[in-house]
Amino acid sequence: MTTVGTTQTRQGLGSRLAALARIVELGPGRVDPKLLTESGQLLMRAGDRLKLSSDHTVVALAGGTGSGKSTLFNSVSGLELSPTGVRRPTTARTHACVWGLDGAGPLLDWLQIQWRHRFARASALDKGESRLHGLILLDLPDHDSIRALTDTEADRLIQIADLVVWVLDPQKYADASTHRRYVTELAGHDAVTIFVLNQVDRLDPEELAECVADLEDLLRREGVENPVIVTTSAISGKGVDGLRAVLAETVVRRRAAIQRLEADLDRLTLRLAKIMPADGIPAASAAIDDARRIGLTDALCDAVGVPAVGEAMENVYGVRSMEWVGWPYTRWAAKLRPDPLNSLRLGDLRDEIRGLSGGSVSAQPAEVDNAVQALADGLTSGMHEAWRNGIRDAARSRSAQLPQVLSEELSEVAPRLDRVPGWWRLLLLWQYLLVLLFVAGLAWFGTALAYGVFGAGELPAGLAVFGEAASLPWVGLMTLSVLGLGLLTAVASRNFVALGAGSERDRLEREMRRRVGGVAGSMVIEPVERELARYNEFYSAMRSVQG
Repeated sequence: MTTVGTTQTRQGLGSRLAALARIVELGPGRVDPKLLTESGQLLMRAGDRLKLSSDHTVVALAGGTGSGKSTLFNSVSGLELSPTGVRRPTTARTHACVWGLDGAGPLLDWLQIQWRHRFARASALDKGESRLHGLILLDLPDHDSIRALTDTEADRLIQIADLVVWVLDPQKYADASTHRRYVTELAGHDAVTIFVLNQVDRLDPEELAECVADLEDLLRREGVENPVIVTTSAISGKGVDGLRAVLAETVVRRRAAIQRLEADLDRLTLRLAKIMPADGIPAASAAIDDARRIGLTDALCDAVGVPAVGEAMENVYGVRSMEWVGWPYTRWAAKLRPDPLNSLRLGDLRDEIRGLSGGSVSAQPAEVDNAVQALADGLTSGMHEAWRNGIRDAARSRSAQLPQVLSEELSEVAPRLDRVPGWWRLLLLWQYLLVLLFVAGLAWFGTALAYGVFGAGELPAGLAVFGEAASLPWVGLMTLSVLGLGLLTAVASRNFVALGAGSERDRLEREMRRRVGGVAGSMVIEPVERELARYNEFYSAMRSVQG
């Protein structure tokens, strides 16, 4: 039965593995594909192993040619189960000896141990070895044999065994094929790795002490901080009981499988940590703050020319109003001049004004790109290069369409300046009424002067009132009043036009900024925030997998 401590450890490992699964999901394009592949393989291996018997501990005896590995296997099991040879290795396939076969079948199937190479200790032979109940001892093929060049069975089982026992001989304990290919790669797996210096019957006590000290020093240099070294002689039986006791202790704890997976996960985590942000760099917010949103909107408004369009609209609004609300006599005189736009001296805005009159606005692609790039650069300070590139790519994911979308969006709100406000038309009618009254007043004044003062003749009885000299002061006063009222109306109209133009400009710029902000939000900010959320979730998973 699994102990409480093992259950708690397994739960902790489960949360770390879940975090690793999230890293594998979020990592493509940001993490080395080889590293993601290894992570996926570890997840599959862990999932398979944790579903299988937790009451059994898989111990693999691994070693090179001539190390006495198979002899040691037979000595530990107490049976002649694995063939041994004097001149050449004879272990072609993995042999397994199982102490307690119940429940071990699926685990042996997962290990791919052939049925004819599975052996169970009979209860009569297990007397005095109850502490080994649950041990699955594997005798692996020699990793440096000719067969190993084409058959990776030894490599595969070394990668998945709960505990690896390296069997070394005094002549080749420093062999590079073992240390470079395996020991160095398994650095950090101290809790699930044992080193057996076999064939010690060939050494005197001083030579043995020197070999053990040299092996320990070599292992420490290769990253094994606390190496467990056991000395044995499989032929004489010396030290075999000590090895059996070490194995029994491991089996009784029932933690080797968890420790192996944790060690594999720790080693993988160290490699993943290389893409962690620098120490002291605060986590990036998944939401872009208002200041950066406003900054992006301002930059895009400049790129699309919103201030220039607003100014042009205001100026054209004022100039065109003169055709409608100014004193008619002044307008008629102004028609003798060329294009009134010349008086504005707007320079480069002239084309913008004419474009605006046609209801179109254009964005500058280079300026739009610069605005988007500035946003990305401001968000990626301190990030790993892979994530900096990811944020930039997200920000620019729709940059090719952005200028066109901005142009189309703003063209919908750009006013057509050939439209005429209704109050302009009413005011024009009023001005022309005053013109008619002024003309009528002049005619009346002239008639009264001609007939009433100079006696030019007699008017018909119905029109006699227009020829009376006494009406001259009143007619003159009325005519001057109409003229003054027209001029006053023109001045007041200009003031109203100025106020209306400013108000119209403010309204237009607000609406254009609102639309620019909407486009920026959907085409730039949303992709960036998705990538920032991915970034934060990735590093949250990284912190979880680190424990």
